[in-house]
Amino acid sequence: MRSLTVRNDDVKDSEKIVFRGGNLMGETAASGAAPQHLMALQRANEVRLARAELKRRICSLDLSAAQVVLECPWEADSMEISDILMSQRRWGRARCRRLLLSLGMPENKQLGTLTQRQRFELAAVLSRKTGDDEVASRVTNERALATA
Repeated sequence: MRSLTVRNDDVKDSEKIVFRGGNLMGETAASGAAPQHLMALQRANEVRLARAELKRRICSLDLSAAQVVLECPWEADSMEISDILMSQRRWGRARCRRLLLSLGMPENKQLGTLTQRQRFELAAVLSRKTGDDEVASRVTNERALATA
């Protein structure tokens, strides 16, 4: 094999590569990414804490899962339906899977991606199972308004 050597005399001035002032792409990207990275971590912590509080409220019966499904607060928008259902007392993976299969919904579907019909159907079934008459009447009223 032959090695190719280039002398400075052979290279024209326009072909020379000059690095000035540390203006490399990695340095600029790294310095601008630190604040964005910290802001993303802060936002992730806020969402995590809000979801934990929502799950505690569901578990303590301050808020029903059917209400969360109907109202879809910002912290629950990207949560999986199974996470919300399993926040209830005595709801495990098997019970959650059985209910969602009967409705034709996958376990990992996010709450924010449900259609209005799916949301009403899930809330109605949940309110019947938990005996929440307030949510059941609300579902009936909202269904009537949606179809009118």
